[in-house]
Amino acid sequence: MLQQIEGSLAVAKAAALCRPEVICAYPISPQTHIVENLSVMVKSGELSPCEFVNVESEFAAMSVAIGASAAGARSYTATASQGLLFMIEAVYNAAGLGLPIVMTLANRAIGAPINIWNDHTDSMAVRDSGWIQLYAETNQDAVDLHIQAFRLAEEISLPVMVNMDGFILTHAVERVDIPEQEQVDRFLPHFEPKQILDPNDPVSIGSMVGPEAFSEVRYLAHAKQLLALERIPEIANEFDSIFSRYAGGLVSKYHLDGAETIIVAMGSILGTIKDAVDELRDAGLSIGVLGITTFRPFPLDAVREALSTAKRVVVLEKAFSVGLGGILSANITTALGNSAIKRYSVVAGLGGRSILRSSLVDFFKLADADEIGELTFLDLNHDVIDREISRMQTSVRPRPAAERIVHDLGHSTKAN
Repeated sequence: MLQQIEGSLAVAKAAALCRPEVICAYPISPQTHIVENLSVMVKSGELSPCEFVNVESEFAAMSVAIGASAAGARSYTATASQGLLFMIEAVYNAAGLGLPIVMTLANRAIGAPINIWNDHTDSMAVRDSGWIQLYAETNQDAVDLHIQAFRLAEEISLPVMVNMDGFILTHAVERVDIPEQEQVDRFLPHFEPKQILDPNDPVSIGSMVGPEAFSEVRYLAHAKQLLALERIPEIANEFDSIFSRYAGGLVSKYHLDGAETIIVAMGSILGTIKDAVDELRDAGLSIGVLGITTFRPFPLDAVREALSTAKRVVVLEKAFSVGLGGILSANITTALGNSAIKRYSVVAGLGGRSILRSSLVDFFKLADADEIGELTFLDLNHDVIDREISRMQTSVRPRPAAERIVHDLGHSTKAN
């Protein structure tokens, strides 16, 4: 049913339609509205049977999810940013134990300095934890990906993280088609755990594993991710057959046929990129967009095929590896191998900085003419950077750079 609805509430409704039996959560912006709405549904009886567990921390939230899933309950939680880092030990454990937990990550920057706005630093911090990672472009995608996430997690017996951009999606009110319960029940079967703690058939979960078997255990986790690469497109097609819309999959393609320049990105920024590309195509540029929906496992073959005819690839990402450069770009480079395709990386939107269509249009024009460097930080204030580097080199005891930059920008704003 079509509703004009906040993204967080839409995701809460989608999660409820999947009939979770245990929801454990600790509030942290910008995911709080999701679990708040779910708590209301549980208390009112709208979502039943379900136990909502208020915990004392994000580490406890994931720990409860692990215990509930190991006991055979369909389990769900949500977090963001520093909360994800607080639960990181348990995040790795959930994947290593092969537990089919679904978690919403409302993407938000990680400090220091403290920042509550959106980028992808948090999800990138756990990209190698063994969780499947899916990225939503729109709130409709977020709804549909959560429903598919439960199906995928329980088939493969791996946890799935659905990433939606904090505030940009979580707090946006837009039209979303919320499925009917009957549709979800047809798509998502009753949960039959592949492993379960049973007093009548006791087993150990999370035992110590020594060097003689650790490599084999880790390889099996990799093998399950490769199996997910096969199932993700199949599940998306099955979803389409029931819900009459395609969502999910490995990648999304926009104006790729014959495109000489292809922009690659993940998440909500894809909408703005597509607007910029439409403008540039109207101006005669041969340019297209490749959206990455499945980041882990990374779809090497699908990316390689989609980019095979391009002359240049520009990867726009909302996180980067300090001291190296683009994270998504490194994965794209792996996919392209020794190809002669030119590759550029542009970091944008860190800490929630606006990514303007006008900036993208100007930058993509330069990229199409090969007039950019291998790594660019979009709309970076070089005057601020140069001034602070100079201070660091000349001051005996410089104040923290973040404090000084904010102070300077505040004064320059007042001066203007």
